[in-house]
Amino acid sequence: MENIPYDKRSGKIWFNGKNVDWSEAQVHVLCHGLHYASCVFEGVRVYDGEVFKLKEHTDRLFYSAKRMSMKVPYTAEEINSATRDIVKTQKTLNGYVRPIIWRGSEMMAISAQKNKINVAIATWEWGSYFDPDLKVEGIKLNISSWRKPSPDSIPWDTKASGLYMINTLSKHEAEAKGYMDSLMLDHQGNVAEATGANIFFKNAAGELHTPIPDSFLDGITRRCIIDIAKSKGIKVIERKIKPEEISNFVGCFLTGSAAEVTPVASIEKYNFKVCNTIKDLSESYQGLVRKKKNAA
Repeated sequence: MENIPYDKRSGKIWFNGKNVDWSEAQVHVLCHGLHYASCVFEGVRVYDGEVFKLKEHTDRLFYSAKRMSMKVPYTAEEINSATRDIVKTQKTLNGYVRPIIWRGSEMMAISAQKNKINVAIATWEWGSYFDPDLKVEGIKLNISSWRKPSPDSIPWDTKASGLYMINTLSKHEAEAKGYMDSLMLDHQGNVAEATGANIFFKNAAGELHTPIPDSFLDGITRRCIIDIAKSKGIKVIERKIKPEEISNFVGCFLTGSAAEVTPVASIEKYNFKVCNTIKDLSESYQGLVRKKKNAA
């Protein structure tokens, strides 16, 4: 299934209030969301048939839409219900859910005051974001030539499609050089995040250090890992981290709904060990997401 193009798959997609055939969930080429990135979305995991942190993801989806001046024509409860329904309809056991909200094609210009707000929810079986073997050994990152924009220039706290343009550029740049992903810096040159995941570092004293999310998303998985770490008595320090400080750390890992907990083996010339702390946090996270009836 993973090798089938996404527009060629089968089943149903929840599209503006009803389940439609997968091939019929289409938009026009003159859609405002395509031309002007007036589009927000979420990425949600399904474990053992249950949607993990559904309420938190839907709340963030609605927050993103509000920040983009998009009035969602459904309630959060309706979206949650539709999400659970499409997961059951598609029989998604361990996979991914993509809710998305976008402006339609009624107007084609910068202004889009009269455009219809569309909503769709798709789900599919999906395994590890990174190769499972690499998640054990740790992945290799470069440092992107692209930086996160200043927070006063973009709606940085939203999961909006336009914000991912430089992430895609960074990911492609990294892969072309033989890396799996890319570390992105913020507009001031501080460590920010990977292309689709937050980042943590571990020092020799056993403390975790992670960048303050003030120009990128404070990930839901990020917050879960902070809570898990604190419950284990691990000190978590959120602060500005300079790239030259990376050499002071002995461990590194990424967190995200897609990435889950993924160890990092190296960031260019800086090498790390996949230590027991990182393995334990990953196992604890899997224990959390695999609990039955964890959907909110």
